[in-house]
Amino acid sequence: MGELEGTYRVLQTPGTRLGAPTPAGVSTLEPGQGPSATAAWPAARTPIRVQLLDSSVEVFDVEPKCDGQVLLTQVWKRLNLIECDYFGLEFQNVQSCWIWLEPMKPIVRQVRRPKNTVLRLAVKFFPPDPGQLQEEYTRYLFALQLKRDLLEERLTCTDTTAALLASHLLQAEIGDYEEALDREHLRAHEYLPGQERALERILELHRGHAGQTPAESDFQVLEIARKLEMYGIRFHTASDREGAKINLAVSHMGVLVFQSSTKINTFNWSRLRKLSFKRKRFLIKLHPEVHGPYQDTLEFVLGSRDACKNFWKTCVEYHTFFRLSDQPKPRARAILFSRGSSFRYSGRTQKQLVDYVKDGGMKRIPYERKHSKTRMSLRALNANLPRQSVLFTEGTRTPASPSSTSASFCSGPASPPAPVGLLGSKDSSGSPTGPRAPSARWPAAERSGVAVAPPPGPPAFQPCQGLSVESPQLPSTRKTPPSLSPLGPAEQGSSPLLSPVLSDAGGARMDDQEELRHKCAPADEAYFIAKEILATERTYLKDLEVITVWFRSAVVKADAMPADLTTLLFSNIDPIYEFHRGFLREVEQRLALWEGSSSAQATGDHRRIGDVLLSNMLQLKTLTRHFQRLHEVLTELEAASRRLRRLEALRRDFELQKVCYLPLNAFLLKPLQRLRHYRLLLHRLCAPDRQDPDRGDQDRADRREALKAITEVTSTLQHSLVRLENLQKLMELQRDLVGIENLIAPGREFIREGCLHKLTRKGLQQRMFFLFSDMLLYTSRGASGTSHFRIRGLLPLRGMLVEERENEWPVPHCFTIYAAQKTVVVAASTQLEKEKWMRDLNTAIDAAKSSADTALAPPGSILCPLPRGPSDEVSLEESEDDTHGARCSSGRPGQHRASTAMHVCWDRTTSISRADCSAAVENQLSGYLLRKFKNSNGWQKLWVVFTNFCLFFYKTHQDNCPLASLPLLGYSVSLPGEADGIHKEHVFKLQFKSHVYFFRAESKYTLGRWMEVIESASTSPGRAGTPEEEA
Repeated sequence: MGELEGTYRVLQTPGTRLGAPTPAGVSTLEPGQGPSATAAWPAARTPIRVQLLDSSVEVFDVEPKCDGQVLLTQVWKRLNLIECDYFGLEFQNVQSCWIWLEPMKPIVRQVRRPKNTVLRLAVKFFPPDPGQLQEEYTRYLFALQLKRDLLEERLTCTDTTAALLASHLLQAEIGDYEEALDREHLRAHEYLPGQERALERILELHRGHAGQTPAESDFQVLEIARKLEMYGIRFHTASDREGAKINLAVSHMGVLVFQSSTKINTFNWSRLRKLSFKRKRFLIKLHPEVHGPYQDTLEFVLGSRDACKNFWKTCVEYHTFFRLSDQPKPRARAILFSRGSSFRYSGRTQKQLVDYVKDGGMKRIPYERKHSKTRMSLRALNANLPRQSVLFTEGTRTPASPSSTSASFCSGPASPPAPVGLLGSKDSSGSPTGPRAPSARWPAAERSGVAVAPPPGPPAFQPCQGLSVESPQLPSTRKTPPSLSPLGPAEQGSSPLLSPVLSDAGGARMDDQEELRHKCAPADEAYFIAKEILATERTYLKDLEVITVWFRSAVVKADAMPADLTTLLFSNIDPIYEFHRGFLREVEQRLALWEGSSSAQATGDHRRIGDVLLSNMLQLKTLTRHFQRLHEVLTELEAASRRLRRLEALRRDFELQKVCYLPLNAFLLKPLQRLRHYRLLLHRLCAPDRQDPDRGDQDRADRREALKAITEVTSTLQHSLVRLENLQKLMELQRDLVGIENLIAPGREFIREGCLHKLTRKGLQQRMFFLFSDMLLYTSRGASGTSHFRIRGLLPLRGMLVEERENEWPVPHCFTIYAAQKTVVVAASTQLEKEKWMRDLNTAIDAAKSSADTALAPPGSILCPLPRGPSDEVSLEESEDDTHGARCSSGRPGQHRASTAMHVCWDRTTSISRADCSAAVENQLSGYLLRKFKNSNGWQKLWVVFTNFCLFFYKTHQDNCPLASLPLLGYSVSLPGEADGIHKEHVFKLQFKSHVYFFRAESKYTLGRWMEVIESASTSPGRAGTPEEEA
């Protein structure tokens, strides 16, 4: 195969080219003398043109033989660009491909005719989160880069998303909406290809951005674009070993493979062992534990050797910038023979760059916007940046110093008060200027003139910024269009536990000074209950958007749902969604007043929540009709899915998307479950033993009336909720169980599911049991590669007898089930599990005996014939060959979500009942927590959602898709002991066998709530209650 031309594996040490021969020639100087330094002619300087991101062209005089770093330094100096390492200069080669200018290589050896070439400034490294950009000017340049990518059709997206991006860019450039001004500007400036078609949509969206400053608009552009699949992607045309045409790209996460514009594979940096190229073949070598029995080296063929080497260099630079902490040293040159390329990244890494900016490496200088002509003050650098929860993600390890983007505990107002010194400042014309209200329109004079930065004044008062990011914004600025879906189904093969959230790679550490800031939070328990309402409402609204936004988009695109069913679904969900949007906005505004106004805290005028709750709980009564029709919606949707293959395929594909982190039917239950959650929170808020300092009698009365109103609503809808939860569970089991039809029958109720070991001729075999009100099913795991369970036996409850005869069998925790024609011996994992099963079985058997003669017929349409054995033998023979079950599985594919409660029960040999499910619904919880591993030092801030016996981890509450999940069944929750070495307040410990996690809450109340809800999920209460008992 020969030697590789370029490899990248380990960092080398610097060196010089030793042993190189001295150039021979004729010299007229005496021996030992050299040419005088003053005798050399001054080098000729060449004007080089550089096109900036705002399309203006600047000319720089440099020597062509100097390194590229000289030109880069001049560009950064003229632009006053601090975070310059994110950017680079690119030029087109002979093949019209864009090439990055290398800093350590002479310009004349890279650019063919420097005098006639126009280089252009561009973003070279795209961080995954715009919150990592410290400077407002940097975010402005990033927005201009995205504007260029939109126009050049590099940033491909849907028409709606493109129009939304264009509307934010328009707001940043000309200010608030004015139709005549907007149309005139759009005629003169192009934002999108074929802009005329989207003109009305851009204007409509721009109208909704009133009061948004240029910095906020830039941030919205970055926030939307970062979720697009083509964000920061630059294609390199290639082909695989079979000759199929593909596109290669590189990003912060690794090397990406696209087919056309669809991502089909991702090779994360952690999976790669070495990147190399030989001629025009690009080689990726994987770690042994990654490739397993498959090939360890992947090969791609690019168009030419230059194209291959260019892509290899880009990969080397991306890996170094995002993954390494320190700047690498250049590779040593060989003395005699050069083996491979010595290219290495020569700039600062992202960690070094962030540390440099945070340490005040350069003085921040105001800048001028090309179109809006608005110069932002220094105060705006911090005030206009929406707060982020975590500064770094995968591949960056650094202590976070106190700043507006670091992890801290105490909530502060969304907009900090202006410094006193800035209130009386004047511009160059002598007119007084002050902080502009967020809703104020920019005057036309401001758009045409250039404001001068005010003189520095006393530092602004900065209240504590909290663990929960409480910056109230309208939902229209939070809502992400359906096209912004992040990783698709192709990327879901890896386990969520390998995510950066559950690995030590992404831990952002806290500074000691920040850890003291949580003490400034209000001590009132009502405040934390109100914050819990706010946090869970945010999560609940995101859950509703799975139906109202994401599923609607999929339905419209696929055109697979009948029109009457579409109308039935969205005519009942949309009013509920709109109500909760308004409720969330009111709670956000009230919490902002509660936290942010010092005078209000002194008087107690805004430290009340009862009036907001009362008005909205009364309004819920008007939505009762829509709540009651959800049962009809769920029934019709299931019937249509069974009848229409296209709709069934649509649902299956949609449930594989990361945004649909629960079964689709589970999201339809959320509105009714949320009512029960409201009642629980209001019970806590109205508890008589709570102390309410500075609380007025009117607020207490409003809370009691709100509790009375929500109790009335939940009482009316309790029967509907019980029926709906049972129906959803039966539907979920119908889709997961292979070999049975018509599991959904009137009167059949789910009671318990869990793992037991059944005694067979081959010994104890693991089986999954399902107890219903009329029968007991037991199943085994399907064929390898599937997540379904195959029916192995069905036992009617009529005539069944359960006895504890443990002395007859040398198996702990066993009991015997006598059915009409079969006898089954099963063993539980613990004595507690055995008691739960026997109690529920006996209760269900007694209920079946006392029921009417119209007993339910067992689901007789068994797709796979059940094996038969002698009726009097205990060890029922069972064929362990799953191929028969696979053939009888009605062709349902094996690709399925494998993190449901059923699969967790199987993996952890436990069980759950209907009462457990009801308790998990009532105890849903959301909020920011700091997470730490047993052997790590840093704390990472995450938005954590507890639902369906599982913790879901997000980066912020605004994210649509969870980064990872942690099923809690089997986990124990406790306070850390001395041996754990945790010396922080409000910390609890989660442990399952050797898996240990520590989580830190913001207050004693929040700590108690998290421990309470997790304990309710990890230790089930046992008996499955009746609907009346659950009410």
